[in-house]
Amino acid sequence: MIRVSERNRELFGLVPSALLLTAGFTAIFVQQSDQLSDLSLTYGAIFLGLCLAGHLFLRVALPHADPYLFPLVAVLASFGLVMIYRIDEELAREQAQWFVVGLILFCATIVFLRDYRKLERYRYTIAAVSILLLMLPRFPVVGGLVNGAYLSISLGPITFQPAEFAKIGIVVFLASYLRDTRQVLVLGARRFLGLTIPPLKHFGPLLMVWGAAMMMLIVIKDLGSSLMFFAAFLALLYVATNRLSFVVVGLGMFAAGAWLFGSQIQHVRDRVTIWRDPFDPQLVDKEGYQIAQSLFAQADGGVLGQGFGQALLHIPGGGTLLPAPHTDLIYAVIADELGLVGACGVLLVYLLIVERGFRIAMLARDSFSTLLAAGLTSVFALQVFVIVGGVTKVIPLTGVTLPFVSYGGSSIVANFVLLALLLLVSDRARRPG
Repeated sequence: MIRVSERNRELFGLVPSALLLTAGFTAIFVQQSDQLSDLSLTYGAIFLGLCLAGHLFLRVALPHADPYLFPLVAVLASFGLVMIYRIDEELAREQAQWFVVGLILFCATIVFLRDYRKLERYRYTIAAVSILLLMLPRFPVVGGLVNGAYLSISLGPITFQPAEFAKIGIVVFLASYLRDTRQVLVLGARRFLGLTIPPLKHFGPLLMVWGAAMMMLIVIKDLGSSLMFFAAFLALLYVATNRLSFVVVGLGMFAAGAWLFGSQIQHVRDRVTIWRDPFDPQLVDKEGYQIAQSLFAQADGGVLGQGFGQALLHIPGGGTLLPAPHTDLIYAVIADELGLVGACGVLLVYLLIVERGFRIAMLARDSFSTLLAAGLTSVFALQVFVIVGGVTKVIPLTGVTLPFVSYGGSSIVANFVLLALLLLVSDRARRPG
């Protein structure tokens, strides 16, 4: 029996992503002009060349890292580029540039954080910087209100969402802090009304995370990031302590805070009202238009979809039928054109990435590595859940991007850093001896 090495498996896994991108662009060009174009082969070759450059770097720098994560991300990135190009060619070119920047930062992260465990020494600094990043959109000049929330900042021609980078810093802080205090949280806990309550002395910094989640509801009005951060915190708390009661207490705290602030803050209350009934005659043509059109688009796709490039995104003569199809509602475009089968295929790729991430956490050789891998994987999975759940009306719709698929430079760059950290943990865990 021939055994294929990890890096060779990774190499073979990159071929489908390039073929997917080539086939996608071929379909676009045929749909636009009824003829084939050599550009599809050119784009596929360029994308494969970039992926091969990343693969060769990993072959040298992290020879024992997980062989499937990078190819799975390449599949998502290639699919995202095709979908964005089908929606807006100029945005697709910008996304391709950000893909290159993300790949460069991916390599830089591996080079400069080869011993990622030294991040533990700076956990409070990392936490402070992360909270500052979350608050930056509220600062005058650089920040501003967009679609009812403070999500992005502008530095000259560059606009990015600081929350994408803050999520990584928060996970690093939680992994480091829980590594040192998880035993104290369990041994010093007290029972109250059938629930295990950890000692306040050591639980205080974690309460600050809950406060930060609530602050996001009030100050930057970002419901999606608030849910994503706090859910990741509860996931890490459970991994660290193996106490379900801590998670129950945390869910109760978040529910109480969300109800209190949701009843007092107009922005959050409006989001919940739209979510409950987007087809309300008073909302469907205004605030509820986005989610209503998303649901119509997904229903229109059916099981097998209308066909690639067939979704009606713009009203003839001007106007937008499906708002923000390249960012918030790109999942609705996928479901419309590729149907339930295509949408489930995309979600399956995300599930495979999450499975590999948790496998890395299980193989890790020290507590910090386990918690870091579990936290990064959890926050990645929750980001997918928040945006897909919002588009399908499972939860209120928020402005979170679909990782590696939606248009957004800060999203693709930050998720490449997240991928680099996971591969660093994986290489150390799988290294012989």
